[in-house]
Amino acid sequence: MNYILFDESATRQNFLPFTFTRPVSEIRIGILTIREKWEKISGQKKVSVITEDYLAKKYPLYISAKEDNVWINSSLLPATELLKSINQLKKNECLKNEDLLIAINTGKEKFNGSSAKAKSIEWKGKPLLQLKHLWDIFSLNGEALEQDFKLLTKGKKSAKASKTNTLLGKYIFIEKGAKIECAILNSTTGPIYIGKDAEIMEGTFIRGPFALCEGSSTKMGAKIYGPTTIGPHSKVGGEISNSVIFGYSNKGHDGFLGNSVIGEWCNLGADTNTSNLKNNYSAVDIYDHATKKMVPTGLTFCGLMMGDHSKCGINTMFNTGTVVGVCANIFGGDFPPKFIPSFSWGGSAGFIPYQLDKAFETAERVFERRHKVFDETEKGILKKVFSLTVKS
Repeated sequence: MNYILFDESATRQNFLPFTFTRPVSEIRIGILTIREKWEKISGQKKVSVITEDYLAKKYPLYISAKEDNVWINSSLLPATELLKSINQLKKNECLKNEDLLIAINTGKEKFNGSSAKAKSIEWKGKPLLQLKHLWDIFSLNGEALEQDFKLLTKGKKSAKASKTNTLLGKYIFIEKGAKIECAILNSTTGPIYIGKDAEIMEGTFIRGPFALCEGSSTKMGAKIYGPTTIGPHSKVGGEISNSVIFGYSNKGHDGFLGNSVIGEWCNLGADTNTSNLKNNYSAVDIYDHATKKMVPTGLTFCGLMMGDHSKCGINTMFNTGTVVGVCANIFGGDFPPKFIPSFSWGGSAGFIPYQLDKAFETAERVFERRHKVFDETEKGILKKVFSLTVKS
């Protein structure tokens, strides 16, 4: 079978601003992205996706002419039992959980977005782990991290940490090339995964569940509470609690980040702090791109959602449930608004549009620092997001 992950339009809207620049399947939760999870559990070398036209060059679709093409809802996290049921689907059969389309086998044909003509089979297995809301990325991160930990470490032997460290619990896995000195890692509260060539600097305190992905590092004296994921090639310091950083982003200094999600190519200035709890302890509301209104999360703890390429200056203060779009540049004193649109430049005193050529200049410099090329494909995506979000 050839597996393809598809984005439902409504689901994609729920995950803006992150899905302005990626399919739902490229969201990182746990240790891996959703697409990487499906590749790992299925054994398929490359699982492709069908997504928005302007994202297709970076995330191409592959339809097989030799195998059955099976289209899987990208908001679902894989499980062995689920994959077994998907593999049993014959051509023109689909797997559903009430109104949720889980997967459909179209044979050699392309999926047209409808399962109306397919024979429906009802899912009767265990409850599915599905991303439905923006805040699910951090609130379900603990469960996803434990699943990924088992998936990535099964049958493998961990590298050894030096005797300068204090390791608590039995669920710490260290990949080849990782460096850890004079740190305290407590896995009695959840597994801890340290990726290839990652570094945990002296004085770091970590309580699992926690993942530090390939090439990332914690600065000296960092205090990290799980469930937290630091994606690849990122740097973090200060205090972090129950947050997900997708990758290639920095929170390199003191300051608090809690119950938050940070995209790629972001930078939080020194002493940036996020409020994750209202003074009256009531549930947090958050901006919803689909309805352009504030919606209830039902959560007491909810911090910052920051889209790709956004940055903030030193001493920035974010209120509970703040949503920042793509390519925003935030600076100045006092709290900025709880919703900051994409390509905004300013702070609490007001915003002006962040010009596209200036955003490109910054992105090129940031990519160079990670030995990456900010190419025409990346430019094309940001141009489209600019046209979708910036009012003329």
